[in-house]
Amino acid sequence: MPGLPPTHDAFICVALPGLAISGEPGQLAGRGLDGFYRGGRRLLSRCQVRVAGREPLPVQARMTGADSARFVGTLRVSPVAGPDPDVVVERARNADGTERITFRNVGLRPLRLPVEVALGTDLAELGAIASGAAGPELTATVHDSGLRWATADAAACVTADPPPSDALASAGLLRWEAELPPGETVTVELRIRPAGAGTLRPAGQAATSPLAAAQAAGDDPRVAPLLHTAIADLHALLLRDPAHPSDTYLAAGAPWRCGMAPADALAAARMALPLGTRLAAGTLRSLARTQLTGPGPGAGMIPGPRRDAGPHLPPSCTGTEATLLFPVLLAEARRWGLPEQETRELLPAAEHCLTWLRTATGDGTYLADPYPAGPARCETQAHAHRAALLGADLLEAFGRPGATELRQWAQNLRTAFRADFWIEDRGGGRPAAALAADGRPVPHLAATTVHLLDTGLLGAGRPAPGLLDKARTEHLARLLGTPAMDTGWGLRGLGTKEAGHNPFGHRTGAVRVQESALAVAGLAVAGYEKEAGGLLRGLLGAAEHFGHRLPEMFAGEQRSAGSAPLPHPAACRPAATAAAAVVLVLTALAGIRPDVPARTVALRPLRSAPLGELSLAGLRVAGAPFAVRISRLGLAMVEEAADGLRLGS
Repeated sequence: MPGLPPTHDAFICVALPGLAISGEPGQLAGRGLDGFYRGGRRLLSRCQVRVAGREPLPVQARMTGADSARFVGTLRVSPVAGPDPDVVVERARNADGTERITFRNVGLRPLRLPVEVALGTDLAELGAIASGAAGPELTATVHDSGLRWATADAAACVTADPPPSDALASAGLLRWEAELPPGETVTVELRIRPAGAGTLRPAGQAATSPLAAAQAAGDDPRVAPLLHTAIADLHALLLRDPAHPSDTYLAAGAPWRCGMAPADALAAARMALPLGTRLAAGTLRSLARTQLTGPGPGAGMIPGPRRDAGPHLPPSCTGTEATLLFPVLLAEARRWGLPEQETRELLPAAEHCLTWLRTATGDGTYLADPYPAGPARCETQAHAHRAALLGADLLEAFGRPGATELRQWAQNLRTAFRADFWIEDRGGGRPAAALAADGRPVPHLAATTVHLLDTGLLGAGRPAPGLLDKARTEHLARLLGTPAMDTGWGLRGLGTKEAGHNPFGHRTGAVRVQESALAVAGLAVAGYEKEAGGLLRGLLGAAEHFGHRLPEMFAGEQRSAGSAPLPHPAACRPAATAAAAVVLVLTALAGIRPDVPARTVALRPLRSAPLGELSLAGLRVAGAPFAVRISRLGLAMVEEAADGLRLGS
């Protein structure tokens, strides 16, 4: 089977369920992923512009937004024009299925331009394209002011404004004759639609957004475009729950994962809480509807697919992660300002998740993943421990039973974990990646250990206790800062000294942005500012090379003077967790820890101020705008907040 078509050099315009993908020249040549898509189906795979029988020479391509791109080319049409171009061709492409092609005469003589656009499609599903099973181009028919293609189960059409002077269906050609005086322009607009469908209305472009339009400014000029791009990407990846359109959630990423991925949707909504709680609420409601019910060992789980975990461990279950993330997101969304009534309505689903956790562990201590016969993974125990503590906090707040039992189980897990999951060695030891079914520790050092630092937010801005004690947390912080783990751009998925390390392996050495961001935030909370600041600066450096649009992962090659991070050819970009990670790391600098039920917010900024002065405005706490400024001395000042919200210690 052929490999996935590469995405690292593609221009991907996203406004789900719409996509538009091409290479840098801008022509859709019908190869690889080229095309306009709607709901995972390619409506148009070929759109080639020719003027006087020749293709424009590409001179510039750039993204103009998460959902749009601009391509510029030139031509020398007049035989007496000399070496200079006399025609500029500009293509403005949008993920909603429109393309405006503008021809401009920059010469001194009037031009008569024969223009043709060659169109074609296979109407293939994205999955078939990824597996190399897309079929041949279909034969078009003339339709309205353009062309139409159809199969037994799908149809698409392209209409042109102005209508072409000639349409040749057998060759998929639309033709115009343009009279163009010096300095004048003529524009052709193409509209690509499923046959019978109306204008695309992406969830991210609704009149009211679940995400606040936050802004960043400061000494480091990279923070403003980084946050702007991240929020634009989050908007582009928003989807509506088909049965409940008022509820929105994030698709995992484009182009490969344009649907619901429960663990990623919950993780991204959690990292994006500083932009408001509406995304969290929509995600939680949508996933509560999928929760398994009835008798059996799966009752209470949020279903999710298996995920490759590299050569040392079998695939993990993203459903386990999602089930443990659900009560955590609900508890923390309440701290950020999710209304009590909405929290109460979602509480039964969170209780079912917590009941599943206690049922799955039974009389034992560790949670197997996949349940019931998989290994006890380090990160799964971290997820379970956090879910128990934050879940207990949530149950107690609403007078529900079970909090005491959850806290006792979490205490037992801490005791056992500290005895069983630490591997002593000459370097001071390390956390085990997992315990095999026979209790044998799996010793490789992986970025999944960062989940031990992500303990969660309790009341009064207190972090929940972690599975590691203070001394071992300090040692883990040092391990994460070594060259074996830190590339200088972010954390490797697997240390360079470990068997099976591969800098391009998505679980065996590539830098996964979400894990690096969790490390920054977790290290900051634990007080290891040097390591947190180093990883933060590395991520910002990588983002600059990626045009401030971080992919979900990139190669774990070591940074050196004059180098740049290597793209991963199969990475989603944009990706929900990568975009939301930007929100997490920037707000981690300010140490914003709200407790809206208690009407307080604590600020515990990084005293080292690794980016100098930083201002964050347009965030949301308690449903109201929140702005904070961190000085070069690492002091934080609230500049805007909800009425009655007190600054805690």
